[in-house]
Formats: sequence, C-alpha cells, structure tokens
Amino acid sequence: MSQTARNTIAVFPSAAFGVVDGVAEGDAISFMDELVLDDVYHLSPDFARTALTYEIGGDGGFVISDASATGTPGNLLFLDCAITLMAPDGATYEALILVEVEGEDAAEVYLMPLATLNPETDYRLVGSDRDTAQMKFGDVACVRFARGTHITLASGAQVPIEDLQVGDRVLTRDAGPQAIRWIGETTLRAVGDYAPVVIREGALFNTRDLVLSPDHRLFIYQREDHLGAGRSEVLVKVRHLINGDTVTQQDGGFVDYYQILFDDHQIIYAEGIAAETLLVDTRTRAALPDDVALDAHATAPHNDFEVPESLATRPDIVQLLKKASSS
Repeated sequence: MSQTARNTIAVFPSAAFGVVDGVAEGDAISFMDELVLDDVYHLSPDFARTALTYEIGGDGGFVISDASATGTPGNLLFLDCAITLMAPDGATYEALILVEVEGEDAAEVYLMPLATLNPETDYRLVGSDRDTAQMKFGDVACVRFARGTHITLASGAQVPIEDLQVGDRVLTRDAGPQAIRWIGETTLRAVGDYAPVVIREGALFNTRDLVLSPDHRLFIYQREDHLGAGRSEVLVKVRHLINGDTVTQQDGGFVDYYQILFDDHQIIYAEGIAAETLLVDTRTRAALPDDVALDAHATAPHNDFEVPESLATRPDIVQLLKKASSS
C-alpha cells in the first residue's frame, strides 16, 4: 500500500473571484506580483469551493494528486501569498493564493479563503504578503481539540485537555501509553476554516459532545464496509460529517483550541472517539514554535486510510459510519 500522505484543501478557481472596481477591473484574482491594493473584488455565486488534493513531493514541494477533484495531476502547486480583504462593514478576512504550474507556466490560480466569503459582496484588497503565508497555510492544517475535550490517559482517566501537561502519558491506539511532548494553546476567531465542528453526544458513540477543528480526522473501524472504502479502517475529516443535525459547525465568536504533539503522529481517544493528534510535516512545521521544531513525523500506515472526497461527501455518512462500527 502506498504511504504517500495526501492533503486536501477547499479552493475557488481564479475565475470565481474577480475585480469589479479598481485598476485591474475585469481581471480574476492572481498572484501577488499582479495584485493592486484597493481593488474591489466580488465572489461569483456561480462557483463553489472544490477539493484540491496534493502530495508532498520528494523535494518537499507540493504536487497535485491523481485523487484531486480539480487541477491537473502531476502539476506542481506553489503557495504564493496571503491576502487581507476588507468588507464594507470594516471586518477583515484573510485568504491564501496558490498557483498551479505546468512546465514553466502558471496553469491556474486558486483562492483559499480562511473565513467565509459571501457572493457579490465588496471585498477591498488591503494587504498582501509572502512572509506569513506559509505559517497561515500550516496553521489551518494543525488539528486542534476545543477546550473541555476529555482525553483518555494511559491509566484510563478522562481528563479535560486544558488540564493535561507535558509528560503526561496518554493512551494511543497503535503505540500504547505515550508521553506528551508539547501542548499548544490558542484562541481563534471561530470563522471559516477555524470554525469548530461539533459532533453531538452519541452521534458516533461519543460520550459527550466532541468539538474539533474542521480538518481533524477521526479514526473509524468498520466491522462491515458500509462506506464502500474497500477497507475496514478509515480516517474521515470531520468537515465531511457536517449534516446540520448531529454534526454541526459553529461559525462565529471565538474558540479556545489545544494541540497535542507526540514524538510520532498518534491516534488517541477524545470523548471515547479515536482521533488523530498533530502531524508534523512540510506544511504544519511552519506553524509551530521554533522550540518544538522536529523532523517531520514518519508517515504512519493509518495515514493512507483517509476516505476520498467522493465517498466522504454524502449526506448519510454519519449514519453509515455509526452502523459500520457497530454491526
């Protein structure tokens, strides 16, 4: 089985976000060298965010995967810059610009909003920079647990994540008791890719509500392959479980998030559900403090178990997974 780790981000094509007033009126969003401050952009209602899947190349760069819903497999993908937009009410929004390259030419430019943008709303470009882009890109991929999440220790005790300390031994699925190497704590605006996903008590046999960052992956063991994944063990991003009922996203306000880092990428138990911990790779390392920097985690076998977008984005996935893990 291939051990190449794949990552999926949700993006708009350049044609979805264009200048409606300003120097570059009529042009689509582009890379930083072609952007003009104070230009006003609109998001077209004719486009939806699509899945762009990439793999880490041998040189540490990004390559578009053959599993991607958009882009051309094999083309290189570069993170160009971060931009800041201002809405008419003065609120600011951030987004990332990525460029797909074929040969020596730019094949497409993608917009990755870090907060929800509304169609046909004036968004004025007030800033762009390359210095913080890598950190922000990695920050979105740093999986987080919300304050109050109960983590299972090696002793079996259920401890709120905010009470854990470095050195505490946590029960892991694949490696038994493991000591925590680092704990990160941050408070973020609960918007867009930072808005937490709430899995209601019992939805997946969890003992309490479980609140996680959207790209957090749960580990599900299927006694029967009701999902059609072709294997019993699967990893599913919680953003794909949102159904407006038992799994919802809370957009608005602020959220206290915690990250747990081990010497290796691990699957631990949060509110009784198997969930991943922080994975250090080319992308996420840029978002970590220098004093906890370490070589990238080895790609564990379970990293290849992520459910593809085509299977994950279905309205009955929560019911199927619950049935699969109990039948």
